[in-house]
Amino acid sequence: MSKVSNKTKIATALVGALALAGSNLVIADPLSDVQKADSKIHAESATSQKKVDKYFDQAQDMVFEYGSVADERESLKSYNDYVALLVADQEASMKLIQEDINGVDTLRQGVVPLMFKMVDALEQFIALDLPFNQETRVERVNNLKLLLNSAEVTLAEKFRLILDAYSIEREYGSFVAVKTGQLELNGKDVLVDFFNLGRVALYAQSLDQKSAWMFNDETKAWDELDESYLRELTKGIRIARKQGAPDLFSLPIPAAEAAQ
Repeated sequence: MSKVSNKTKIATALVGALALAGSNLVIADPLSDVQKADSKIHAESATSQKKVDKYFDQAQDMVFEYGSVADERESLKSYNDYVALLVADQEASMKLIQEDINGVDTLRQGVVPLMFKMVDALEQFIALDLPFNQETRVERVNNLKLLLNSAEVTLAEKFRLILDAYSIEREYGSFVAVKTGQLELNGKDVLVDFFNLGRVALYAQSLDQKSAWMFNDETKAWDELDESYLRELTKGIRIARKQGAPDLFSLPIPAAEAAQ
């Protein structure tokens, strides 16, 4: 009886120990699962945070890029407005130029006859003027006549050369000059110094300074000067040649015509 009881006790103890051990195993498994779940949560949280950081950085980049695009758009808009103003101004200029081009033919029709009249008037003026530098002045007019009929010279260049000729003739009215040449007197050619005071008077003096004449614009002939004017004329000729200091000299001049 006692042996049976001892075996029973031992068996009971073993069963109790096994039961206790089984109970510890059951408690340990849920704790481990919690720890694993917590670790997984932390890992997933870290992964999610990385994704959030990545998306945030991408969003920031997009915001910056949007700002740059917006600034560029405003800049392009301002530039386009500026170009549009330039184009409008150029179109207005082109319109004016086209109007000028359309009026060229009309202008040409008026200018061409005017140029011919100007050359004819210049030729008549030289023929009626005091006979100084005749060869040069007549040659200039003849060249202008040839020029008017030339197709190789532009209309503007022709008009410019005509104006130059008029300018030269205008300057003749305010200069004092001497030129040596031949003067025909009584069928003989005499070598003289021609001396002209602008368009006021024209004189001639023999190279030996013993004789002098003044051109008479009314008779188109040369009137001999009194000997008293020889010295004064010589002085004027020397001054014109810059061989003497500027000084006063006395010479007769044609009387002014009365106004009609």
